Amino acid sequence: MSYLFTSESVSEGHPDKVSDQISDLLLDEFLARDPESHVAIETLCTTGQVVVAGEVRSDAYVDIHSATRNLIKEIGYDRGAFRFDGDSLGILSAIHEQSGDINRGVARGEKLEQGAGDQGMMFGYAVDETENLMPLTLDLAHLLLRELSDIRREGKEMVYYRKGKLKTYLRPDSKSQVTVEYNDDRTPKRIHTIVVSTQHDDFITPLDDSDQARDRADEEMLEKIRKDVKEVLLPRVIAKLPENVKALFDDDIVLHVNPTGKFVLGGPHADTGLTGRKIIVDTYGGRGAHGGGAFSGKDPSKVDRSAAYACRHIAKNMVKAGVAREMLVQVSYAIGVASPVSIFVDTYGTAAPGLTDPEIAEKIKELFDLRPGAIEQELKLRNPIYRETAAYGHMGQQPRTVTKRFRSRYETESIEREVELFTWEKTDRVDDIKKAFGLA
Repeated sequence: MSYLFTSESVSEGHPDKVSDQISDLLLDEFLARDPESHVAIETLCTTGQVVVAGEVRSDAYVDIHSATRNLIKEIGYDRGAFRFDGDSLGILSAIHEQSGDINRGVARGEKLEQGAGDQGMMFGYAVDETENLMPLTLDLAHLLLRELSDIRREGKEMVYYRKGKLKTYLRPDSKSQVTVEYNDDRTPKRIHTIVVSTQHDDFITPLDDSDQARDRADEEMLEKIRKDVKEVLLPRVIAKLPENVKALFDDDIVLHVNPTGKFVLGGPHADTGLTGRKIIVDTYGGRGAHGGGAFSGKDPSKVDRSAAYACRHIAKNMVKAGVAREMLVQVSYAIGVASPVSIFVDTYGTAAPGLTDPEIAEKIKELFDLRPGAIEQELKLRNPIYRETAAYGHMGQQPRTVTKRFRSRYETESIEREVELFTWEKTDRVDDIKKAFGLA
C-alpha cells in the first residue's frame, strides 16, 4: 500500500536561518585568520536587534558588527520597511572565552588524538531516490526556495509596476513543503502536495480605507502570487529536474500558496530567530534520524557537526558503491575521548545480498577513521567553509572549490582563501568500499 511522506525547507531570509548564517559567517571569520580557533557562537535575531553570544578561543580578532551587518544586507534585509535592516539594527556581542575545562579534554599534543568536544550521537543518511542520494521530499523543498531566491534577486519575474518600473514583490522570508506519495517498496510514485509561503510587498493599494477594499486588495495580491508560483516558479524548478523526477509531476498535485492569505510581515520582525532551530531542514527532512545537536556556529572539534558530516560521507559512499539502496549510520562519542563509543548501521532491508548490518558496521570501522582529529583532516574542516552550509541544507549540496575573501576595516589587506566546500558530499571512497565488500 502506498504512503505519504513530507519534508519542509526555509529560505535564507527565514529568521532562524538568518541566525544560522550569522553564526557560521563569524565562525568562518575566525577560521580564516586562525584555523585552530575553537568557536561556539549562538545568534538571536528580532525586531531591529541581533544578539551574538557564545565561547571562543582564538588568536584572531573579528569585526563582528561589520561582518554581521554586511551579511544581513546581502540576505536582502536592506530596507527600513522590514524593521530589520542591516544598516540600522543594533548588535550586542556577548562572546567570551571557551571554558578551560572543555579545552583540556579536546586539546592534545598529537592532533589525531584530540578528544571529542562533547558526548552524543550523530547520524548520516543516504538513499538512492535522487542523484545526490538525498530524500526526494527535501531535495524538492530546497530547490523550490533556491529558485524563488534566484527569482527575487534577478528581479525580472514575479514583479509589479511601481512608478513606471518593474519591481519584484518578493521579500527574503519564505518556506516550502513537499509531500511525495511512495510505493510500498519505498520508491517515489508521484508528487502529492506542494506548499509555498513567501513574504511579499504590500503591492496592491486598497481603493479606500474600508474593510471590503482592503480584503479585495489582499485577494488580488494572493491571486497574483498563486499565478506566478504556478506559471513561473514551478516550471523553472521542473526544468532543472532529471527526467525520472519530472515524470512524478501530474495535474493532480495539490498546491497551497500563502495559505494564510497574506505574508507581508516576516523575517526577524515577525518571528524571533535562533541558531540551531532548523536541524531537520539542515539534514534529511525527517528521514533517517537526528542526534539532536545543531551545526551552525560550531568549529569542527564539536562532533555534533564534524561527525555528522563524516556519517553522511560514509552513508553516501556506501550507497553509491552498492552496499545498500538506503543506509543510516550512527556514531557516538564520550567527551574528551578520541575513538567512537559505538558505530551502528541500518540499511532498512536494502543491503546487497549476503551482507548484514552488523557486518557493514564492522567494515566501516576498518575503512574510516572516525576520531575527531582524523575527520577534520580527511574532510578539510579547519577551513572557512561554513557560511555556505547555513542555508538550503548541510547535506546534498554540490562539492566545489571556491576562493573566499575576508575583509576588515582593522586590517590593511584582505585575506584570501581557496577552500573546498561540502567535502563530505564527495564520492571519493567508492572504489575502496567496493574492494572491501567484493562488489563489482
